[in-house]
Amino acid sequence: MPLNCLLARQKEYSQESDVMAKYTIGQMIKTEEYCEIFRCKEKTTGRVYACKRFVKKDGRKVRKIATNEIAILKMIKHPNVLQLVDVFETRKEFYIFLELATGREVFDWILDQGYYSERDASLVIRQVLQAVAYIHSQGVVHRNLKLENIVYYSRLRHSKVVISDFHLARLQNRMMREPCGTPEYLAPEMVGRQHYGQPVDCWAIGVITYILLSGNPPFYEEQDEEDYDSHDKNLFRKILAGDYEFDSPYWDDISDAAKELVSQLMEVDQCQRITAQEAIQHDWISGSAASSKNIKEGVCTQMEKNFAKSRWKKAVRVTSMMNQLRAKNAAASETLAGPVRQKGTGNSPVQDSTTASSSSSSGVALSTDSAVPSDLTTGPSCSDEQRSPGPTNLNSTHSPIPRPCLGIYSQPRQSSPVPSCGRGDESRCD
Repeated sequence: MPLNCLLARQKEYSQESDVMAKYTIGQMIKTEEYCEIFRCKEKTTGRVYACKRFVKKDGRKVRKIATNEIAILKMIKHPNVLQLVDVFETRKEFYIFLELATGREVFDWILDQGYYSERDASLVIRQVLQAVAYIHSQGVVHRNLKLENIVYYSRLRHSKVVISDFHLARLQNRMMREPCGTPEYLAPEMVGRQHYGQPVDCWAIGVITYILLSGNPPFYEEQDEEDYDSHDKNLFRKILAGDYEFDSPYWDDISDAAKELVSQLMEVDQCQRITAQEAIQHDWISGSAASSKNIKEGVCTQMEKNFAKSRWKKAVRVTSMMNQLRAKNAAASETLAGPVRQKGTGNSPVQDSTTASSSSSSGVALSTDSAVPSDLTTGPSCSDEQRSPGPTNLNSTHSPIPRPCLGIYSQPRQSSPVPSCGRGDESRCD
């Protein structure tokens, strides 16, 4: 008997009864692309947790995502990251038990405040940077940082914020090129299919900071109700060009220090981009540069306009994606049951999960089978000597580095290749 078959037979699975003997599974909290999340209670202690349930029959990618998230979470222990509590694998499902954050998303917290200033935003970003600096030190890239994945741990007034959702996280033991994440938060090197690494997380933090200070996403494209493809193509053009502004009146009352940090985090060239650890030392984070002026009215008005109305779209789209995924694999099972087995059938989940709502708090994560245009050239790698802060224009469009063109223009543009690098523990740029 082949060794792999023998090992597979020797694998021990938990029983469904083992899960139910230890936990009471309660109401569903929400449905995500590849799993369902429930509130649960540990029977012996009465402690309440969150339970993510992945159904194996939903496809090989779902199984891979579940095992990857388990492996990553077992490596990470930080106060600003939701901690892994328990894991069960049955023959049909994965159960991942996590700390339950009972507070609100940052978006909701801001709307409920009577007073909101740069200092409040700085405190949130500081905690995010500390968590990201830690996971980077462990050789992990999150790859899906967004406003929706930052939540308050409890409803206490001075509660900490925590990062959640590590199903797209990867160990940076190799250079990555596959695009994934939420379109509005994708770094230029990921959109351009360059080699990338930990700097993509810093770019996403820059996008989050931009939103917290203005209520607007830095890259935004109006779209029809269902015209997600056109929306994303135009969005990707802007990301590749670094086409964002500190536009009036939304940034009139924001300090130069805040603009400087955003610019350094959203540097188009990943080799020039500031790291999470360096960002923690910035005066807007660790010093006294963050303004105490109340900016709630302007931020909340824009947040409600840009994000709140489109939240329902995520629920509709994710539910549709889950139904399509299960229908696709059910059809694949019927095909496999026939006289001829089709190689690879049923192993790929929803293929159109490559777009997201224009809302940062309602974006759907891209799969690695992304529709990000692929005919982009890969530039040379960069060295540490190439990495320097460079000048920052605080009041106008961020100066872009020439980017390769997307395969969505009627005529291809000639432009310089983009340096690509990935930062690991030993070296920032290869």
